Amino acid sequence: MNNFEIQSCLDSMEIIVDTREQPTQRARARYAQFSVPYKRCTLDYGDYTYNFKLPGGEWLHGLATTLKPCVVVERKMDLGELSQNFTRNRRRFEEEFEKVKAIGGRIYLLVENASWENLLNGKYKSQFNPKAFTASVTAYMARYGAGVIFCKEESSGRIIKEILYRELKERLERGEYDGGRLGKTSQETDGQ
Repeated sequence: MNNFEIQSCLDSMEIIVDTREQPTQRARARYAQFSVPYKRCTLDYGDYTYNFKLPGGEWLHGLATTLKPCVVVERKMDLGELSQNFTRNRRRFEEEFEKVKAIGGRIYLLVENASWENLLNGKYKSQFNPKAFTASVTAYMARYGAGVIFCKEESSGRIIKEILYRELKERLERGEYDGGRLGKTSQETDGQ
């Protein structure tokens, strides 16, 4: 793709929000921060990904009903919710990261209302030992190449958009979408 085509792809970017995320008032405030269109679709893993128009005018993810994207943001509302994923729901949580790793994708773990200081010092609503909790988070960074971002709730929508935009831009500039099919699900490419 040339620079004009890359910019056209970036200009058409929209954010896909997983249908399992409840459309609460907090969620709507987050979506308003995207500053790009968004739509809801079922994601096989993660909470957010991107879609965009290829130079021929076709959307990357076409008409798929379930997406297996190569870049996702997994959002947690706080360290308490994240601790549940490492304790009660660990296997399911780990399977999501395994799916992304299996396709050579990238996952970002965004935790609202959190900081490294709160994690390290046990300042969260959970009985999860701070040392074990920190070990779990950093192990996922090492094992899955997960980007871990702690932020305030009021900036999470802007951060999600920025991550997805930059990931898309880098992938476009590397030519990853020049064939038009990379990142599509097998369901989308089987009939074409």
